[in-house]
Amino acid sequence: MAARGFRLSVTQRILLVVAILAVALFGYWVTSRGAGATPPSPAPVPASAADARKQLDELTVAPRTSMDGYSREKFPHWDSQGGGCDTREVVLKRDGKDVRTDKDCRPVSGTWTSVYDDETWTKPTDVDIDHMVPLGQAWASGAKTWTTEKREQFANDLTRPQLFAVTDNVNQQKSDKAPDQWKPPLVSFWCTYATDWIVVKHYYGLTVTQAEKTALTDMLGRC
Repeated sequence: MAARGFRLSVTQRILLVVAILAVALFGYWVTSRGAGATPPSPAPVPASAADARKQLDELTVAPRTSMDGYSREKFPHWDSQGGGCDTREVVLKRDGKDVRTDKDCRPVSGTWTSVYDDETWTKPTDVDIDHMVPLGQAWASGAKTWTTEKREQFANDLTRPQLFAVTDNVNQQKSDKAPDQWKPPLVSFWCTYATDWIVVKHYYGLTVTQAEKTALTDMLGRC
């Protein structure tokens, strides 16, 4: 007599399908998390020169205050941004190309082209995350009176043009300098550098010195 074929009940077939889907979804989640497959948010769009000039005229002109009391710890940074990623990792994924990350969201490969000097790097350790308006510069132009919460927002701002992945030694050259003291080596970026700087200072109500305003005005002339 022929053997009877093994048949699943309707309930068993449903459970099997659910199990297969669960395994597939879990595998997709692991792959996406490890490969950094989730598309990052786009970088902020630069303001127009006209809008930047208007905002620059609205900034208070005042001397820089001293750096007394300043420390980077007063600007809590690299907050969690969800999905196991912190602010730094989000910017590295956003500003890089073909970025792959490990299970902890740390970039392990990719390419990054620095907007400051147009140099391209393939190691995450060769790029820094720069604050367009540096933390120390912000401190000396109004942030020393802020709450810690506002300084934390400033240091992790992904909405304004405040955070960029750039060549590490160029970022170190910039340090806490304003545009009257330092400009990016890539002259073609000066227009965007000026508009971004102005947008950030305007949003946070920071002051500018007269020398800083003059330098920004000159850079806007290249737009």
